[in-house]
Amino acid sequence: LPFTLHFRGHRDTVTSVDFSCTMKQIATGSSDSCVMIWNMKPQTRAYRFDGHKDAVTSVHFSPSGHLVASASRDKSVRLWVPSLKAESTVFKAHTATVRSVSFSGDGQSLVTASDDKTVKVWTVHRQKFLFSLNQHINWVRCARFSPDDRLIVSTSDDKTIKLWDKNSRECIHSFYEYAGYSNHVDFHPSGTCIAAASTDNSVKVWDIRSHKMLQHYQVHSGIVNSLSFHPAGNFLITASSDSTVKVLDLLEGKLLYTLHGHQGPVTCVAFSKNGEYFASGGNDEQLLVWKTNFDAAEFGDGTGQQHRSRSGTRAPTAHITVSSEPAQRSQVRTRNGNLSRLGRSQTHGKPSIASSTSNAHPPYTAPLPSHPQESASEGGLTSTLEHIIGQLDILTQTVSILEQRLTLTEDKLKECLENQMELSARLQSRDEA
Repeated sequence: LPFTLHFRGHRDTVTSVDFSCTMKQIATGSSDSCVMIWNMKPQTRAYRFDGHKDAVTSVHFSPSGHLVASASRDKSVRLWVPSLKAESTVFKAHTATVRSVSFSGDGQSLVTASDDKTVKVWTVHRQKFLFSLNQHINWVRCARFSPDDRLIVSTSDDKTIKLWDKNSRECIHSFYEYAGYSNHVDFHPSGTCIAAASTDNSVKVWDIRSHKMLQHYQVHSGIVNSLSFHPAGNFLITASSDSTVKVLDLLEGKLLYTLHGHQGPVTCVAFSKNGEYFASGGNDEQLLVWKTNFDAAEFGDGTGQQHRSRSGTRAPTAHITVSSEPAQRSQVRTRNGNLSRLGRSQTHGKPSIASSTSNAHPPYTAPLPSHPQESASEGGLTSTLEHIIGQLDILTQTVSILEQRLTLTEDKLKECLENQMELSARLQSRDEA
């Protein structure tokens, strides 16, 4: 899997990447406060959009490809027309850094997540505010619509991943992270499960119907910053601060490849809409575009069999934990092109790829209990844990309500003090008269 395209033009970390539906353009956001639109056609110039006053944290193409949304530390969201004119509209979305922006599947709505602890939903037309989701008690890192636009998932530094009903605006369920918090969360294309990239170096996949963890990948040696599902639902790519991109086979429940192309942390990753390519960005200010050819690749398991192409969108079903030892690197040839006036061919270090199947520990599936007594105790433990989680959820909601009441009390107290001061001033002026 040598990368096929290589773009340089940003002056700081590439924080976010997304492909247009036509596959002709790629949008990136960066800590240099710029949004850039790169053309997949070689020797075509890129567009640099200036407008944000601070780091750009997130970019997302509309489903039609006619708009690009960007979120920033300057507390605003901008909607750009991805052409030479760089026309944009801006609106102040939050009272703190906006961490994430994403279009709904129908292209009519936007969901934003912010350090002000809220998730907000807006109309794309005229950027009208619709509603806010307020149960997180710390910064919200990421929010996404489900494929059918009926649900919203959000992840926060409060160590929860919350599932919301868009119509009722209620929190349906909270998934809990115990070792760290999730940087990024997204829905599987089937809409039946979610995946989260965590600061505990792991990737977790949860079923949103049973609320059970389906898969747990412990394959990175650094914080996992971003992830993206293949449109067919068979593969998941992850980006980590350990400077690697990893390709996970969700149906087999194992690590397929480790990709070495970036110098330093890899901060973002995304599949193209047709699944033929994926892109990665990092602290090294580079954007790398890779050709997806997993289905034609040999696993290196000694059998010589090729991985067969799978059709349909299938979600992971088994509960699997996968861990991996560092795989031995093998050099591969790269294709570097003079891609744009801003694009420069790679001069330092060749990217490499390691097929990690042979080095990964065999997938662990929990054994079935051999005695009824063991089964009963396991069932009891599960129900106890579920009860504790339920109680924690209630406690979190109670704290949130208390926070709101405290704010109301503070407002009332402030009003009383202002009235008292006004009354005292009136009495004083009357006495002087």
